[in-house]
Amino acid sequence: MSQPSTSGASASQARAALATDAIAMNDAALIALDWGTTSLRAYLFDAAGNVLDARASSAGIMNLPRPAAEGGFDAAFDAACGTWLDARPDLPVVAAGMVGSAQGWVEAPYVDAPADADSLVAGIVRVKTARGNTLHIVPGVLQRGDLPNVMRGEETQIFGALAGKAADAAGELIGLPGTHAKWAVVRNGRIERFHTFMTGEVFGALRDHTILGRTMTAPAAPDTEAFLRGVSVARDSGTAGVLATIFSTRTLGLTGQLAANEQPDYLSGLLIGHELAGLEAVFVQQQSSLAGKSLLLIGNDALCERYRLALAQFGCTQAALVQHATEHGLWRIATQAGFIASAETKVSASATSRTAS
Repeated sequence: MSQPSTSGASASQARAALATDAIAMNDAALIALDWGTTSLRAYLFDAAGNVLDARASSAGIMNLPRPAAEGGFDAAFDAACGTWLDARPDLPVVAAGMVGSAQGWVEAPYVDAPADADSLVAGIVRVKTARGNTLHIVPGVLQRGDLPNVMRGEETQIFGALAGKAADAAGELIGLPGTHAKWAVVRNGRIERFHTFMTGEVFGALRDHTILGRTMTAPAAPDTEAFLRGVSVARDSGTAGVLATIFSTRTLGLTGQLAANEQPDYLSGLLIGHELAGLEAVFVQQQSSLAGKSLLLIGNDALCERYRLALAQFGCTQAALVQHATEHGLWRIATQAGFIASAETKVSASATSRTAS
């Protein structure tokens, strides 16, 4: 008995894949980009807000394939979504993140807090790409005052996290752990105020560029016990401030009380603990507390889990992790801006595309 042809099977699989891709492109309604400093993520949505396809690259605004003056942004844009636009040049494209910063493709000026989704839509800035498509860039948010604060990209995640939820008059606390951790209070659908803690960046600087890193070794796996020890020190002995406690990372090691491979997690817990202690101090001034508070966390799963453990040390045991906040936020802003074509328009555009091909 003859065996089935491998080449024939491969050809059939290839034809099936092409057919599936064609169906996906016919269903497509939006391209959305999460374009940060070190990464670029592209999402292809259908008209119901489902993600049909997604791509990721390291082509953030500080890591373009070539200098910006030599078309670096266009090159990164084409690599991320050029094939989608080849098939459907009519698709609207929206982007959020550092692509709209002063170092980005074009600056999208901040909108003032308090800011709602309508404020972001009103502040959208447009740039024409080399291939002729218009890229709609979402602005960031500026909190004015003696110590101004800004966010760019997080505002989209926040509105994505709240998509489908009723506006909360009492206020929703949302944490976004990361290089520059954000804590935002959202009330009645508006980003009312927020705080930034440079926790992630300070951790990297202390580990890599100070004497603290000289006695550290990388652990084989995260050490939760060492991490929580650091959180507890910040909570219970941190009144003198972070500058007075971080040296304990070294001295505990020198006195044999903290192993070299425990020191990175201890320092991480110490810094996150100081961040939460600072946040707690803000709430105390407002006659409130982290204890018993419900909140949302947006970000890397492992990092958010660390924050959840740390928050529990401050009496906050109701921290929920939000999945896909970026995609939901990009979709929400695009629909609110009216970028999503009607079913009739989409059918017409698809027919035109097929005729042209």
